[in-house]
Formats: sequence, structure tokens, C-alpha cells
Amino acid sequence: MAYSPPGSEGAHKILLLGAGELGKEIVIEAQRLGVETIAVDRYAGSPGMQVAHRSHVINMLDPDALKALIREESPDVVVPEVEAIATSALEELEAEGLRVIPTARAARLTMDREGIRRFAAEELGVPTAGYQFANNWEELQEAAHALGFPVVVKPLMSSSGKGPSIAHSQDELRQAWDYAVSGGRVQNTRVIAEEFIPFDFEITLLTVRTVSGTLFCPPIGHVQKSGDYVESWQPQCLSPVVQDKAEAIARTVTDGLGGLGIFGVELFVQGDRVYFSEVSPRPHDTGLVSLVSQNLSEFALHVRAILGFPIPEIVLNRPSASRALKSPIAGVYYIDGIGEALAVPMTQMRLFGKPESTLGRRLGVVLSSADTVEEARDRAAKALSHLTIHS
Repeated sequence: MAYSPPGSEGAHKILLLGAGELGKEIVIEAQRLGVETIAVDRYAGSPGMQVAHRSHVINMLDPDALKALIREESPDVVVPEVEAIATSALEELEAEGLRVIPTARAARLTMDREGIRRFAAEELGVPTAGYQFANNWEELQEAAHALGFPVVVKPLMSSSGKGPSIAHSQDELRQAWDYAVSGGRVQNTRVIAEEFIPFDFEITLLTVRTVSGTLFCPPIGHVQKSGDYVESWQPQCLSPVVQDKAEAIARTVTDGLGGLGIFGVELFVQGDRVYFSEVSPRPHDTGLVSLVSQNLSEFALHVRAILGFPIPEIVLNRPSASRALKSPIAGVYYIDGIGEALAVPMTQMRLFGKPESTLGRRLGVVLSSADTVEEARDRAAKALSHLTIHS
């Protein structure tokens, strides 16, 4: 790809659909390589909009509005960064020659849990937890009793972990139903009920599809609460058997989806068994730790893969950990304790700059490195403890 500066006739243009904290890092990496960037989101002042060359606010679930904007901007590539997108519009534009990352089909399959679960389990045959779909409360009760308690209940589409929960009994099932229906990104009462796997731990295997083949980052361990990431670390130690199984599942799923770029493949590990959970065809929130842990972050890897540039060996610089800064309040906010947090050795911070907070919203992340994962996790926890959010 020959270089022409942003704004010039020959500039290479990337348009992001979704411009949250992950999109912000994609924009920064793209601009480091001289790419012109356009950020699109459903609200003004999103993190990615603050650093992009241009931005637009639209309802990305409106296919006509989405097509009109993309045709107006005429980008070289469109990069979906969230699930709530009218993927039918992307498929239509892709048929006309638009390049979508990784593909419009991949965006459609992964935007809802039904599409990707049926694809992975029924078409590709990778191991997953047992599952059933339910259109209403009555069907969910039937599914839960067929699968057995505890049962995991999730909306078909959500973001930042909103909506999934575990029901251990019939009494908790109703709460799980209400939470799933309210937590979905679109108005849809259809949910997925999953068999609960008593896993030893769960990992994200960042998988990079490039023009020269597939690469894997060192596995990332993470902790979620109410389906939302709160902590991650790298590397998560795996036995050679589990590592091989994890890479085989990730390769099968990402080869099936096709296209170029990074995929966040989530897996459950139970002894020597590995189960596919979910996949995001884009950088993953648990992968924020790669900003300090690797020679190339997940965002740098994504942009290089999109542009068709070579990617050298992915190297783990040092064991590292991240902790999400989540808001206990709603509305206008300010953050105290930044200096104290940054005084923790080998610790960095990313404050996302979201214009307002909602209860539980992720507003930043602390990133710590050390000689061991355990020490890195302790440092990240200590740094986070210094931060307070006020209205």
C-alpha cells in the first residue's frame, strides 16, 4: 500500500462502526500508519470520535442511514467494532465491492449468539456447552429443566457483558430472564439458555488472520462478573494438550468465518477439555492487557492485518494484568487518585473519556507488568484501589 497523507486524494480511509474504547485504540494505531480515520457511533463524543479525523452520529441499526453514510464517505474498508449494526446493509454493500472486516457474513454471524453458536456447534462441530433457545418465559423454563440447573441465560445480542447471568434455581430463573431481556442491545425477547460448564478457568485466545497465515497471541486469562470483564492477565498458563486444543478450535472457527484481522476467541477450560464459548471478530476487551504485555498490541495487530502488512513474531514482553475501572454512579463524573495509581511500579492507565457515566459503565483500565502474573495482578489491583469516581 503506497502512502498518501490523510485528506489527500490517495489517502487510505478506514471507517469504524462503533467508536468506544476499543475503537479509539484502533484509530490511534491506524493513524500511526498514516491512515485517514472516520469514527461512527450512536452518541456524540465517544472515545474514538475524540481522536478520529472525522466522526458521525447515526443509528447503526438503520440500514438506510448506514448505507447512505458509507456511500457518502466511500472508505477503503469498513471495520465493525460493535454488534449492534444493520449487517444486512453491510452484506449488500460488500456485494457491490465494499471491503468489510473481516467479512459482512462474519459480522452477521457474530452479532447474535444464535448465529455464532449454531455455526460453531452445528456447522463446524466444535465442542460447546449444551444449549437451547427460548422465545418467551415459558420456553425458557422448559429449556432450563431440560439442560438442568445451574443454567446460563443470555440475550442473543449484548455488549460489555450486559444481560448474561446464571440461574441456580427456578426462583433465580425469572431474574435471569428479566436481566437478559433488559440487557439486550435490540428489542428481542429470544434468549439462549446454556448448560453450565464447571470450568477451571476461561481464556481469550487472540487469533490473527493475516495474508500470510494465522497467528496466536499468548493466552489471556480473565475474570467476569455478571458477564462483564473486570480483570485479565497474560499469559494464562496452559498445558501443551490444552494449548493445542485451544488453537485448533480457534483456527477452525476463524477459518470458518474468514477474512483478515484479529478475533477474540473465548474458551472454557475444564481439565484437558476445551469448549468454545464466543468469538468477537475484532479486538476484545480482555485483550486491553496487550497494550503493555506484547510487542504489538491487539489493536496494532488488527490494523496491520487489515492493511495486509507483515506481522513479525508476537512476543510477550513481560507478564501483565489489567483491571477495569467501572462506575458506581450515573451522569457527569470525575475521577480521583490518578497520581497515586500511576505511582504503582510498572503501571499505566487508559481513561477512555466517555462523556457521561452509567451505573457499571467501564470508564478506564489500569495496566500493570511484573516478573510474574501474580505480581502483575496484585499491582493492577493496588492501582485500581486508588481510583475513585464521583459525581
